[in-house]
Amino acid sequence: MKIDSHQHFWNYGAKEYPWIGEKAKRIARDFLPEDLERELKKANLDGSITVQARQNIEESRWLLNLADHYPSIKGVVGWVDLRSPTVESDLQDLSKHPRFVGVRHVVQDEPDPRFMLQPDFLRGIGKLKQFELVYDVLIYPKQLPAAIDLVHRFPEQTFVIDHIAKPLIKDGIISPWDEQMRELAKSANVFCKVSGMVTEAKWETWKAADFDPFLDVVFGALCDDRLMYGSDWPVCLLSGTYQQVCGIVRDYVQKHVAKADHGIFGENAARAYRLKPA
Repeated sequence: MKIDSHQHFWNYGAKEYPWIGEKAKRIARDFLPEDLERELKKANLDGSITVQARQNIEESRWLLNLADHYPSIKGVVGWVDLRSPTVESDLQDLSKHPRFVGVRHVVQDEPDPRFMLQPDFLRGIGKLKQFELVYDVLIYPKQLPAAIDLVHRFPEQTFVIDHIAKPLIKDGIISPWDEQMRELAKSANVFCKVSGMVTEAKWETWKAADFDPFLDVVFGALCDDRLMYGSDWPVCLLSGTYQQVCGIVRDYVQKHVAKADHGIFGENAARAYRLKPA
């Protein structure tokens, strides 16, 4: 399978998506599987992993329902309250669906940089392995020290870092993000999505070369077998087209690690998320 490892769907409503404000009004509309399938076809990709955009379990069920009707949805990374006393039963219920492959919390918005190390959150993380679920780590660079601690505590749990941990691409600031990403990569249970970069750059005025120093770090740290392409569509539309975003990664891979094309555009995601054939 050729996979886009990270994208979102939504039926837009201002109350449900308060983070889509005036600055992001171009994505203040519905984005559904039919819309994405046109882009996947143009990019010669077979399907995608859809990721939560709201922190409620009803959205997780809605995404799984979409997966029942669209074979292009190869997996769903949903939301479950990992701090809830009912987390185990919630995970068990959702895991009955073969496309439920992981869980994510919007940690980047949590004011405590060590949020992931709170006892109730750690307890929830500890429930994931029995259901063979991945945990997607959505953070800013300031939260990388906590992420390093987290993956050390759960060496048998698979973690996927979203959006290369959102480095300060716009400002060209690479340190200490680079050192911390290399430290994080030392844990063999960590994968990383090469995604979300254009929205961390200067919107619409970025150049492909802006991303090279950051790509050099993640490709050097995680090699070829723990990286996966993700579009972050439709959020990426704030700063570029789907095909531009895909092209950034494709061009870098072809220039530096052409032999890794199949891994980065599908095989690594399929392995990390244990994707099942449609």
